[in-house]
Amino acid sequence: MNADVLRSYLPLYKEAALLTVRLGVLGIALAFLIGLVCAAVLYCKIPVLRTVVRAYIELSRNTPLLIQLFFLYYGLPKLGIRTTPEACGVSGLAFLGGGYMAEAFRSGMEAIAPIQLESALSLGMTQTQALSAVILPQALTVSFPALMANVIFLMKETSVFSAVSLMDLMFTAKDLIGLYYNTTESLFLLVVFYLLILLPISLVGSLIERRLRYAGAGL
Repeated sequence: MNADVLRSYLPLYKEAALLTVRLGVLGIALAFLIGLVCAAVLYCKIPVLRTVVRAYIELSRNTPLLIQLFFLYYGLPKLGIRTTPEACGVSGLAFLGGGYMAEAFRSGMEAIAPIQLESALSLGMTQTQALSAVILPQALTVSFPALMANVIFLMKETSVFSAVSLMDLMFTAKDLIGLYYNTTESLFLLVVFYLLILLPISLVGSLIERRLRYAGAGL
C-alpha cells in the first residue's frame, strides 16, 4: 500500500463521491415519490391504474438497473430522445427504486387496520384526507425498516452508473487501475468511500427505527 498514491488519488475520489451522492439522493427522492403514488393507487384499488402500477412494479423489480440504464442511454436516442448521463442515472435509479418503494409503502399501508380508514371516512374525511392524515403517518412508521433497506440498496446500485460514462466512484477506480495499475490503492479507496457514504445512512436509520419503536409508534 503506497501512501503517496493514496494521497494523490484522494481529490479524484472525493469528486466522484460527491457526484455519486448527488445523483443517488436525487434518484432516491424521486423513487420515494413514485413509490408513494403507486402504493396509494394499489391501496385504493383504482381499477385501470392498479393494473398499470402492477406491471410497472414487476418490470422495475425484475430487470437489472444496468439494463435499464442501457435502454435509457443507448436505446432512447434511436427513438429520437436524447438524454445526459446524469439524467439517465437519476431516471434509472428512480425507475428501479420506485418499484421497491411502492411495495414497502403498500405493505405498511395494508398493515393498518381497515377500521381506521372506515372511521376516518365516517367522520366526514375524504379518502385523500384519510390517507394523508391517518393511514400514511402510521404506514411510514411500520414500513420504515424496509424503506431504509431500499435506500441503502439503491445507493449501492449507483456503482453501475459507470456504464453510461458517469465519473462516479466505480468509474474512477476502474479508470485509475487501467491507467496506473495501482489496483490495491484504487480498490481500498473505493471501499473506504462507499463505507463513508453508506455507514452513516445505516447508523442513522437504525437510530430512527429504535426511537420509533420506543415511542410506541412502530411494530
